[in-house]
Amino acid sequence: MSQDAPAAPKFLDAGEAALVVEFGRSVDPALSDRVLALDAALAANPPEGLRELVPTYRSLMIHYDPLRLDRARLVSHVRAALSGPAPVASRNSALWTLPCCYAPPHGEDLAEMAGLLGLTADRAAELHAAGRYRVYMYGFSPGFTYLGGLPEPLAISRRPRPRPPHDSRAVLVGGGLCAVAHFAMPTGWYVVGRTPERLYAPERSSAFLFEPGDSLCFEPIDEHTFASLEARAETGERIARRQPA
Repeated sequence: MSQDAPAAPKFLDAGEAALVVEFGRSVDPALSDRVLALDAALAANPPEGLRELVPTYRSLMIHYDPLRLDRARLVSHVRAALSGPAPVASRNSALWTLPCCYAPPHGEDLAEMAGLLGLTADRAAELHAAGRYRVYMYGFSPGFTYLGGLPEPLAISRRPRPRPPHDSRAVLVGGGLCAVAHFAMPTGWYVVGRTPERLYAPERSSAFLFEPGDSLCFEPIDEHTFASLEARAETGERIARRQPA
């Protein structure tokens, strides 16, 4: 194998009814592309007994019915998908523009985080809004969106202890990553802003707004604009703007 060849995936059991195909150990767009390619290939040609596909940063979890599909046959099916022609995703990735208010009280922790990084709050917000982020996965709670691509000057560890619950639809930074939390909850991340958009709405045909592999940028808005957009979002209107990536 050449030095630049991708590592062979690992097949890891997650209980008796799930298989994890792991492609690496880091948060990396190339690994994410491999995860999403396998996800697309299996979705296009699923073996009988496959229940659900769950892409993550660096792996694909495959839930299956062990009474209809045994592990060996599933691994064989996955290997065939990996060795075949490079699959094409069933959808075109999108670039989303997501409004975000960094002003108090929405950016509750922005000044604190900026101070720890030796920045002003305005500069930290400017850097955050200048980033272009990749949607890697959902997890932890419905609509909790994990994003890569945080500008390096904003890389900060998570808090040593969780802070009290933040408002819903908080924009978060921590552990060198960015995230958007649809629901209010305690967190060890820093709350740097808030979006009026609903990332999770079970009444929509697609409950989740973004898809893994999409790109995202944040558009700074003031408090007045936030209130206006939030009222529109509550009626079911989509506030974020979508265009081909």
